[in-house]
Amino acid sequence: MGLPRLSLKRCFLYVFCLTGTFLVIMNVRQKEIWHSSRADAGQIQSTRVVDGSQVINATVVTSVVESFLDTTDLSKRPWYMKGGKRRPQAAMKFRHTGKRLARLWPDEDPKDDRISNQLMFVPPDYNKTNSEIPLKRIFILHGMGEAKVGQDIFIQQGCPVSSCTITRDNPAEADLILFKDYVAQVGRRRLEQVWMLYFLECPYHTQSVKNVLVNWTATYRRDSDIVAPYERWQYFDPSVTQIQQTFNYAANKTRKVAWFVSNCHPRNQRMHYAKELSKYIQVDIYGACGSLRCPRSQAQACFDMLDADYKFYLAFENSNCRDYITEKFFVNGLGHNVLPIVMGAHPTDYAKSAPYRSYIHVDEFKSPKELAEYLHRLDNDDELYNSYFKWKGTGEFINTYFWCRVCAMLHDNRPPKYYKDVNEWWRGDGVCAPNSWREYDVTASELKNV
Repeated sequence: MGLPRLSLKRCFLYVFCLTGTFLVIMNVRQKEIWHSSRADAGQIQSTRVVDGSQVINATVVTSVVESFLDTTDLSKRPWYMKGGKRRPQAAMKFRHTGKRLARLWPDEDPKDDRISNQLMFVPPDYNKTNSEIPLKRIFILHGMGEAKVGQDIFIQQGCPVSSCTITRDNPAEADLILFKDYVAQVGRRRLEQVWMLYFLECPYHTQSVKNVLVNWTATYRRDSDIVAPYERWQYFDPSVTQIQQTFNYAANKTRKVAWFVSNCHPRNQRMHYAKELSKYIQVDIYGACGSLRCPRSQAQACFDMLDADYKFYLAFENSNCRDYITEKFFVNGLGHNVLPIVMGAHPTDYAKSAPYRSYIHVDEFKSPKELAEYLHRLDNDDELYNSYFKWKGTGEFINTYFWCRVCAMLHDNRPPKYYKDVNEWWRGDGVCAPNSWREYDVTASELKNV
């Protein structure tokens, strides 16, 4: 028998079916690639509902894995991470408009701090030979002692965009004037000159800046032009926020809650909260505000004791202000093998800034008594307690290279912008909460219903 003849119609049907199958496979594969590359992939937030002795996780985070992709391949890590080798390329532009694709400013990406984008930014027209590019002059009136006059800081830090120089005289000739903590008179201002306000403390501890025309802000706030946080966490792989731990962080710990504190009367009533909490669980207060002593001259011994003896640490800020999260949390808390209990910024701010499931926020609970009940449960359940340490090994706290980013942004050649009222932006309604954010949010909700 001869082979059956294939009609033109049958050939067309075969080709059509094969093409359709191929497109379906590619579409599925593309979705997988997109999901794995998303910045928020795997960072599904978990909601804890305290109901007596039961704790319910409304949404479970990505399944625990023991190893993940490219955590040791330094050629794929960006230059600003430890050992990272990947250097930025010149930013691309939209074909029709000629505008760059990189999202660097608050209006371009209001949901992110854009630090990574700024660190990996090189202007589209930035020449390879820096000597061909006129230096941008940055005038500093006072403070910022690490920035010596000249170009050294940009060269020594290996900034991708390094054609800037620090000056302490001739402010009229500067491209940018940096005002640290307050604005002073510096003479006549050129139209194209950038004025940047640098604040590290919260609004309660900074001077008023009324009637000042500011172009850029540099603060810990995520909506600043140049975000300058106390610490900045970055995952090795954004899709992996937890990995299995082999260490038992609860082992041999006999004490419950510790707190190192010297300011006894801050605005947010943190001392009152700690005293109330101590009625229901052991709280050891070291320093001027408590009965225990561990001098700062022996700081390492104090933190060794914290690691060895305590399960929890009160990382309470002195003010409840937007994005205000300091070394009390990052260094004293996450830097040691204790579970931080936090008070300060809004819970959503911690969720954006901290490793996933690495802390407990007081505003998740109706009262200190309810918080204490949950801490007792953690104390009696090593598996649940250790689940708060699965973030370890998934990333690192990076150097944010403030000066590199300032220099890069100066070369963006963006049309000048101005804060209509920088004082209102910095300390206006809703920036800080007198007591807990939970109470503040309830009040705001009630007002909406009036």
